[in-house]
Amino acid sequence: MRIGNGYDVHKLVSGRELILGGVNIPFEKGLLGHSDADVLVHAIMDALLGAAALRDIGYHFPDTDPKFKGISSIELLKRVKKLLADKGYTVVNVDATVIAQRPKLKDYIDEMIINISSALETDRANVNVKATTEEGLGFTGEGMGISAFASCLIEDQ
Repeated sequence: MRIGNGYDVHKLVSGRELILGGVNIPFEKGLLGHSDADVLVHAIMDALLGAAALRDIGYHFPDTDPKFKGISSIELLKRVKKLLADKGYTVVNVDATVIAQRPKLKDYIDEMIINISSALETDRANVNVKATTEEGLGFTGEGMGISAFASCLIEDQ
């Protein structure tokens, strides 16, 4: 068994879609990034890669590579799952938290779990997603960005 953790943050900007957990969430701003900037999935990928000692998402999917421009982070998560499988690991569980003052995310969490568990080819019961605010404090509380933390457990196949 191996444990990993991940963190990601992106700035909120006008003119971008807000994608979290592979779900397009109606909002006046989206996250700035080279890919779709899905902070939730990015944090999960870093947790999984870290658990397997496979570096991080910037190493595997650099923001300087045009082939990753605008790519779906769910597609990248599928690639991470394959990297894990190639090293002989399976996902035991993932637990993640999104930190955003707005929008409220509770109505989208079930769909996020479905998307993430499907990409990881694991049962939905093995994926947990939570959302919280920072009560108006810090860059997320002021609506300047969204961040996410993730932890995971993987094991040898």
